[in-house]
Amino acid sequence: MSREYASAMKLRVIYAVLALAVIAAGLLWRSPEFHLPLAITKYGGSILWGALVYVSLRVVLPTASVGAVACLAAVLAAMVEFSQLLHWPWLDAFRSTRFGVLLIGRFFSWWDIASYWLGITVVSGIDFVVRSRCAKPPGN
Repeated sequence: MSREYASAMKLRVIYAVLALAVIAAGLLWRSPEFHLPLAITKYGGSILWGALVYVSLRVVLPTASVGAVACLAAVLAAMVEFSQLLHWPWLDAFRSTRFGVLLIGRFFSWWDIASYWLGITVVSGIDFVVRSRCAKPPGN
């Protein structure tokens, strides 16, 4: 196994674990037991959803540049939000399920797109900093 392949596989595992952690955080965030205000629940969950899009793409593209993955995540997140303007019976039926509403939502909102992009910006910024520090040779 080549060193590059092993490194990519290690990154995939790290990003997959991060994706699971973000999913858990998102489910907890939207849990009614916390009695968070509606706006905080809604937009905090959307910020986490944007972060999830980024780390999920990182599982697939572990060695791509941070900027490329962030842009791809931003476009994908916006496309999912714009898909909420489509009202096909089968798609609306999926949206009416708990999984469907968590995955693709129900109602279009520019605020959701802004929240997704904020989550993508924050997590990609963290990713950039961590990658930059890990890429430096020891002693620098």
